[in-house]
Amino acid sequence: MPMTGLHQDTSITRRRALAVTGGTVAAGGLAAAGYQAAFADTGTTTGTTTGTTAGTTAGASASASAGSTAGACMTLMTSVTEGPYYLDGALVRKDITEGKSGVPLTLRLTVVDATDGCTPVAGAAVEIWHCDAWGYYSGYTTANPGGSAPAESEDGSTANDGTYLRGYQIANANGVVKFETIFPGWYTPRTCHIHLKVHTGGQKEDGTYEGGKVNHTGQLFFPDDVAEEIFALEPYAKHTGSYTVLADDMVYDGGGASSGLLTLKSVHKADPAKGYKGSLTLGVDPDAENTGAGGGGGGGTPPGGAPTGAPPSGAPTASASS
Repeated sequence: MPMTGLHQDTSITRRRALAVTGGTVAAGGLAAAGYQAAFADTGTTTGTTTGTTAGTTAGASASASAGSTAGACMTLMTSVTEGPYYLDGALVRKDITEGKSGVPLTLRLTVVDATDGCTPVAGAAVEIWHCDAWGYYSGYTTANPGGSAPAESEDGSTANDGTYLRGYQIANANGVVKFETIFPGWYTPRTCHIHLKVHTGGQKEDGTYEGGKVNHTGQLFFPDDVAEEIFALEPYAKHTGSYTVLADDMVYDGGGASSGLLTLKSVHKADPAKGYKGSLTLGVDPDAENTGAGGGGGGGTPPGGAPTGAPPSGAPTASASS
């Protein structure tokens, strides 16, 4: 489908959430030894970026443009608003799809301490949430995603409309979390993205994450060429209209990995429907607290006064899978 961007005001002032002390920090970099190390269970979480993205040229150029400084601690530094679709009480689970249809996406994120030489933050809780293939969020399923989209109920899945495509994972000793989800769709006036929060100090109780504080609120983004390819596939192609490209998005500020641009690799180069693997390193200050209310970008509420769907009452009670 054509990727005609809806021009947005990109002059919004953005704040940097981390006050990094000690050593050299290259804003705009990525603390990872390339894509393969990011997806290896024994991969380290320190060192410098290679700026390499296998199978995704757009992601590679954006990451490489950030530069590489030998011995430097390179971290994701941009903090933005949580947006209008946040729900508290997400389940701790690896697979967040709940049967939602879409191109598979395996997401691997590494949490490091930007104030301590990018050492892994074991036990950090990473929370993500995003829309489905047609632009709908669980808990807000009556919100208008813009363009022409089928009704959310026509998806045919058995998903809980208050919990799908939302979840937490707890970082292992290497600071790594892994999610199984689908490639997000889009909604007016935003580009394709995934929301996230990094929490520390809490604990897993009864399948949910309780307590602690939020250290970072951010968003993850996808190269335009990959998004265009995905949105031509079913079920995404049933949502027609003007998709906003990265350059016109109200939140993404063009900073590559430092602004949340994922490193992507296709599972099967000849068949994008087989899915993608995405990775990124998140540099946080474990002593900082971020409410998500500040930052730049607004969040992009769809037209027509949406979201109008009432969030579900109480925390989710469904049993969680790890």
